[in-house]
Amino acid sequence: MPSHKNIKDGWFRETTALWPGQAMSLQVQEILHHEKSLFQDVLVFKSTNHGNVLVLDGVIQATEWDEFSYQEMIAHLPLMAHKNPKNILVIGGGDGGVLREIVKHPEVESVTLVEIDEAVIRVSKQFLPDMAKGFYHPKVTVVVGDGFKYLKDNVGAFDVIITDSSDPVGPADVLFGEGFYALMKKSLKTGGIVCTQGECQWLHLPLIKQVLESSRLLYPTVAYAWASVPTYPCGNMGFILCCNEEGRDLSRPLRIFPPEKEETRYYTAEVHAAAFVLPAFTRKGLGLPSK
Repeated sequence: MPSHKNIKDGWFRETTALWPGQAMSLQVQEILHHEKSLFQDVLVFKSTNHGNVLVLDGVIQATEWDEFSYQEMIAHLPLMAHKNPKNILVIGGGDGGVLREIVKHPEVESVTLVEIDEAVIRVSKQFLPDMAKGFYHPKVTVVVGDGFKYLKDNVGAFDVIITDSSDPVGPADVLFGEGFYALMKKSLKTGGIVCTQGECQWLHLPLIKQVLESSRLLYPTVAYAWASVPTYPCGNMGFILCCNEEGRDLSRPLRIFPPEKEETRYYTAEVHAAAFVLPAFTRKGLGLPSK
């Protein structure tokens, strides 16, 4: 029977590099897959109550039970805030969930996903099929490679760039630096929007503040939003949005999904606007004026 260092007595417990003193734990029914890829430890297990779970370097990336809240928000916040998103780039996102959400937008003409670790794509297609179905859409192109290099080779090419990364340790560390945000800016068209995974306001305010401040040196419009994702640290995940056009209100969706289509389970126009409303402690911690 396969084993894993993070699983003991039938329970998985996270490796807690960025949130000391706490750890999400899920009951394991069966280990489905484990390998050491070229970049990280890749684990998939079937849980008793949360469906299949993808874990990278000991940290939960997605569970079938609640993945939709994160995938919908990181995709639809920037896409709905853009006037006409035609060409989209996803960096990371090897589970395919963001792709699944992007292709719901009829305006989108092409989506390119650049994922550095082919193992994430491969195991997600096998064990997370509802998320990975985005890979099979005709508008999608997949590139296994370095997001930095791809940005350098594609200047002024995209309306929206979404960075769906793991936490800033290991292979994702460089995706939180000022140089990466500068590269993304160069790859945007006029009026383009960047949306990146923005960590947890309960745990990482100094890191979030640092990224926001460096982003404001590059982009005239920068905002922070958040969503509830129960199996992420503190049940909370943030998003950093940047636009290269001054005066844009990223909290205002410019389109809506027709209600009869029931396209989303978490995202709505009302949730979009509310996601940018920050608690008092967050505003203070980020150095934002009180409202």
